[in-house]
Amino acid sequence: QLVLVESGGGLVEPGGSQRLVCRLTGGSLDFYDIGWFRQSSGKEREGVSAIHAATGRTFYSESVQGRFTISKDTRKNMVYLEMNSLEPEDTGFYYCNAVGYWGQGTQVTVSL
Repeated sequence: QLVLVESGGGLVEPGGSQRLVCRLTGGSLDFYDIGWFRQSSGKEREGVSAIHAATGRTFYSESVQGRFTISKDTRKNMVYLEMNSLEPEDTGFYYCNAVGYWGQGTQVTVSL
């Protein structure tokens, strides 16, 4: 069974940066595409970014394109989401996903 654990959330000022980490156990990143999603208050969960298992190809939503970078370390079985130029609209619970398995999420709050 796959288990995903997110970390790295917290409070950051607008314009700041933060790095989220998704740790996968029970499987290898060589075989599972990983997606980052977020859910803001009163909104549906939305896809933010993803990384393909075999090719490493990355995908971004329009709202984060150019500001967020997804990457992975297959030796550590970790996926990272580097977030720059954060805006208050980026506030939300961030989750990572692999083939329908979800982590518990980590809260990111962008505020003064």
